[in-house]
Order: sequence, then structure tokens, then C-alpha cells
Amino acid sequence: MSKIESSLDRLFAKLVHFKDMGKARLCALWQKLSPYLGQLKKIDYPTTKAFVIRFKWRILLVLIVLYAGSKTYDYYFPASKKAGGPQVITSLVVEKKDIPLVIEATGTTVSNSIVDIRPMVTNTVSKIHIKDGEEVKEGQLLFTLDDRNDKANYEKLKALADDAQKQYLRAKELVEKNFISKAGLETSLANAKSAQAAARSAEVQLSFDSIRSPINGRAGIVNVFPGSLVQASNVVTTATSSTATSSVGSMVTITQLNPINVQFVIPEKDIPIILENRKSDVPLTVKVTIGNTGKNTYEGQVLVIDNQVDPLIAAVRVKAQIPNDKLEVLPGQFARVSLNANTLKDVISVPTQAIVIGPAGRLVYVVDKDDKVTAKQVKVSYEYLGTSVITGINAGDRIVVEGKQNLRTGSKVREAKSSKSEKPPADKTSSAEPK
Repeated sequence: MSKIESSLDRLFAKLVHFKDMGKARLCALWQKLSPYLGQLKKIDYPTTKAFVIRFKWRILLVLIVLYAGSKTYDYYFPASKKAGGPQVITSLVVEKKDIPLVIEATGTTVSNSIVDIRPMVTNTVSKIHIKDGEEVKEGQLLFTLDDRNDKANYEKLKALADDAQKQYLRAKELVEKNFISKAGLETSLANAKSAQAAARSAEVQLSFDSIRSPINGRAGIVNVFPGSLVQASNVVTTATSSTATSSVGSMVTITQLNPINVQFVIPEKDIPIILENRKSDVPLTVKVTIGNTGKNTYEGQVLVIDNQVDPLIAAVRVKAQIPNDKLEVLPGQFARVSLNANTLKDVISVPTQAIVIGPAGRLVYVVDKDDKVTAKQVKVSYEYLGTSVITGINAGDRIVVEGKQNLRTGSKVREAKSSKSEKPPADKTSSAEPK
């Protein structure tokens, strides 16, 4: 503390010294100028006249220079600008309209149905009926396995079933003639039913040797060849090399491409927007853009909104479906989604560039009938693609869109020359989708 106090004392002493030094210099300056102030009192008309006559050419030259400088200043800086003349602006008249409420999201395309074709029995591939990438129909034959053993077994059991049925019919006739008992008839019936069940089981087993497509779609790469051994498991045996003869996978994968689905997520905060005014009988619509070019745009409908929010990302999953008639979209592609969640009725929308952010919040400049502007505070409830839905002004108000720089309440404005012969620019929100 002693060091701090000593430093403050030295500083205070210096301030007092500077004060005394400044006072002394002011006194010396006053003493020098006081004689001249005394001489100004002695100036009279004859003295002034003699001075003007003596230096008349110099005085005239100074006046000419001052006059030329004044005119030059007026030329480059007109009085209208110096006095705050009308500022050039571009304006529009706002109107009430319906604005679609759009939620932007990103997602990926997923197939509507994907089926991995795997064998139900252990057997060898006899014939392949499709090619890689071929379009297949539901029920179309894809593979035929070696069915000789299964076919022989089926024919054997089918013959036994036919014979048991004939034995039952013969026993039925004998019962009517009282040649056998009813117990013998019931035994014959049981034998016939058992034989028929065995024949049907053999028929099902035989059907496993003909593998058909369960859906319409496109086949992927065929992973087996004629003669390949396939097993009733996830392993498909292929003759790839002398040391590796098996690989895990399916015989082929069938993917449905038309229609195709798009899966994306929307933030938790936007869930009420979707669910509040959603009608159960009217599906939500989407616009999906595939790729970065923006050329491939498809319109579709929302299939389902998940019944729970993922707490890790605070979002809910949504699945929509779009047509894919030309089969240009494949599963796994990046997609940009615009979800039309609702429609705002009779709202005022303005270009976002017309809104000024000031210390008191957001405001717009409204032009009155005398071409003077007034700053009005507004509240933005929705923004999308350069369009904002606001409250705080009325339909029919004329607002400033361009030329807001340096405007203040009461500033005089005039419309840009290029728009004098045209009508005030229309609000572009009628053709653009909000965000």
C-alpha cells in the first residue's frame, strides 16, 4: 500500500505543477496580446478608408477568390443535397395473401421394398432365368434348383394319396352294403387324409426348387452360377477361387424403384406446425430435389410421421413417397426436401430485404401520401427464400424495399426513375415458396 500511496502523491504533485505552468503561459500570452487589443479601439473611419485605398487590389482579389470558391462549392454540392433532399428508393404496396408454410430438410432416398432372395433348401442351382440389373415382375421365375429328387418324392406321395382316396371311396360303398364296419371306414378316411397331407408337403418342398420374385423391381448383381451349391442359410456358396469357395450374401437382391421413398428428419420445434392443422384425410405434400444440380425435382406425399422423437438429435423421422417412372433415382441418393406443412391465410408478406434490424428490433419504412417515410416496428413470424411474413403494418401500406440507407422518420423520398413509368413492383411471394 505504501508504494501505491507514494505513486498517487507523485501524480498529484505533477498535476499541480502542470496547472501552475498552464496558468503562467496563459498570463504571458495575455500580456502580449493586450497592446494589440488596445489598438483595435483606436480604429476609426479615416483609418479604415486609408487601409482600403492602400490595399484595394489585394482585397478585390480575395473577394473574387471567395466568390469563385462559393460557386464551385454550390455546383458540386447542390443545396438540395445539403438540405437533405428526396432520397431515391424502390417501394411496393403490400397486400394480404395465402402463403404456404414450408419446412426445409435433407434426407436420403430409400427403396419402398427390398428383398434378398435366399434359398429355402440346400441344393444346387440348375438354371438362372434373369440377368444382372434386369427388371422383374412379381411371380417371375428367377432360379431353378435341381428338382429331380423332390419331383420324384412328390409323384410317389401323390400316387399314394390317390390310391388312399380310392380305398376310402371303396370302403364307403362296402359300409352301405354292411360288408365292413364303420370303424374300417374311419380308418380308411384317416389314411386318405394322411396321404394327401404328405403329398401337399412334398408339393411345397418341390416349390422351393423354383425361386420366384415376390415383388416388382430391379434385380441387382446375381451372386450364383449354374451348378453353385446354395444352402438354407445366409451363406451362398460360389466358385470364386480354389481356396475360397463360399461368400456370405444373397443369391440376388430385388429392389423396388417405382415408386421410391425419401426418408428425412424435421426438428422437434417444427412438429406442432405439422400436426396442428393437419387433416387426417389430406396427406402432406413434398417437393424433393435429387442431386446438387436442382434439375431433378419430384412431387410426392408424406407416407408416415414417426410416433416418437429421437432424443439424440431432437428430431422426428418422416417418410415420403415420390414417383420414379424413368427409374432415374436410386436408393441412397442425397435429397433436399421441401415439406408443405400448412398454409398461412390472409397474411402480409414482404421481401426480407425491406426489413431493417435496428437497436429497438426489426422495422420497415412506410411511405405516406406526401412521400415521407415513417419507421414502424414489425414482428417477423416466418421467413423463407427472401420472403418474410410480418405483423405491424396494414394491407395497402407502401413500404421501402431498396434505398433504406440513411433514412429517418420524416425523410423525403422519391421513386426511382426506372420505375416511374411502371407500376410499383409486385410482391414476389405469390410465386415463391416461403421458408
